[in-house]
Amino acid sequence: MPSTTLRALDDLDGTPAALAASTLILVDYQNTYTRGVMELEGWEAALDAAADLLARARAAGARVVHVINDGGEGTPYDIRAEIGRIHPRVAPVDGEPVVVKGAPNAFVDTDLAEHVDAAGNQDVVVAGFMTHMCVLFTAQGAFLRGNRPTVVADACATRPLGTAVAEVTAEQLHYSALATVGDLYGVVVPTASDLG
Repeated sequence: MPSTTLRALDDLDGTPAALAASTLILVDYQNTYTRGVMELEGWEAALDAAADLLARARAAGARVVHVINDGGEGTPYDIRAEIGRIHPRVAPVDGEPVVVKGAPNAFVDTDLAEHVDAAGNQDVVVAGFMTHMCVLFTAQGAFLRGNRPTVVADACATRPLGTAVAEVTAEQLHYSALATVGDLYGVVVPTASDLG
């Protein structure tokens, strides 16, 4: 039996966001995570799910904001090089802004908040790479500024990590991050079809 969440204790709404009344924030769907030292486990399936989510959002008339991380020249996050660009499957179209960030929380020192506020939606839908880092902290950032985040689980992916205390698989890390979001910061849905 699932344990009681902090959201339940605080009587926070557990209804998933509806795309038509949300701003979709696509986080770090960069080529960075599809090859090389930062390649994520399951990125292909997550990217397929992200492309479906993006198509649904566009069809619903949702505001879409793309976020990318710039780590600087010569890094796997170099947005001036092909490796740091947004994957073509989820590339922005005219009118969809791209926010460049340098911290896991995409609201820190960027204009993401202005884009979200301009859309006039309290609800935001968040998906991207990596689940345990920029997806988690962007959902947290949205929650802390008064938005209501919903994270789409199958459109996210991460990588395994070794720590001083344990080796953590990508699957464990992915689900742990989603559990953290669902405990307080937002609603987690399995797929885009589970959105309202």
